[in-house]
Amino acid sequence: MRNSKWLVMIVFACGANAAEPQTYPVKPVRFIVPATPGSLPDVLARMLGERLGDTWRQPVLVENRPGAGGNIGTVQVAKAAPDGYTVLVSPSSIAINVTLWPNLGYDLRKDFVGVINVATSPLVIAAGAKFTGTTLGEAIDKAKTGGLTYASPGAGTAPFLSADYLFRVLAKGDVTHVPYMGGGSASIAGALAGDVDVLSTAVSPSLSLIKTGRLRALAVTGARRFPGLPGVPTVAESGFPHFEYYTWVGVFAPAATPANIVSRLNADIEKLLSNADFRERLKALAYEPVGGSPESFARYIESEIVRWAKIIKETGAKPE
Repeated sequence: MRNSKWLVMIVFACGANAAEPQTYPVKPVRFIVPATPGSLPDVLARMLGERLGDTWRQPVLVENRPGAGGNIGTVQVAKAAPDGYTVLVSPSSIAINVTLWPNLGYDLRKDFVGVINVATSPLVIAAGAKFTGTTLGEAIDKAKTGGLTYASPGAGTAPFLSADYLFRVLAKGDVTHVPYMGGGSASIAGALAGDVDVLSTAVSPSLSLIKTGRLRALAVTGARRFPGLPGVPTVAESGFPHFEYYTWVGVFAPAATPANIVSRLNADIEKLLSNADFRERLKALAYEPVGGSPESFARYIESEIVRWAKIIKETGAKPE
């Protein structure tokens, strides 16, 4: 009788253990990218997904949801179940959109938790075929006296906002913005063809052209010189102190996602960012790894919201 009683207890205990949830993740995870296939956020999302899929032994499915300045994909994640299986991999435009767009359909501060800042890169101001100057100062002089034309991937983007603030607000220049839809490659093509004097773009799509001399980098927007372009001064070095703007890619989850899942995501991505091979792949894309805790990322996001809100107010930028 006693043995039968113990057997029942053992069976019950085994059943209870079988019913306990397994460690996250136990099914495929979706990475929503609010940008087009082949864009830098998309490339980074796929790099993350490939490595994390191996770590988790679960597929990571990257889905592109571009449109409305990135808001379509972002809204989708904001409304997703907060279970860690729908994650946002977003460019830095998410911090710009807080001020730029009047009706986002979500509240970045309330509807999301920042998991980790993956990587960052400065922007670059470069000259193509039309402009013969070799320094940012010469571009500023033309902006003040002869009317400077500059290209960007479109109004509301970080390249546009930072360049418009520099040339029109700080330098008080006479400039004409020429927006190019479809990302940085289109604006680069415009500069190479001589359709504009200079362009403002992310470093990555322009780096090889700068190194081969087809584009001439006038300045980078980081706080320090970019390691891949050590001979190119910063905008701050060129006479505009404290001018510091970056593009970055971060990972976000819906706000009510359990803390243990956010911690798991953060820890696994942080580990990836310390991997030498992964860092080399980031370097090839002209990105530098960031990492850090969700708390540090939350502070950075808030500082970015404030930074871009000031620029949007002073430039009067509107969404396209």
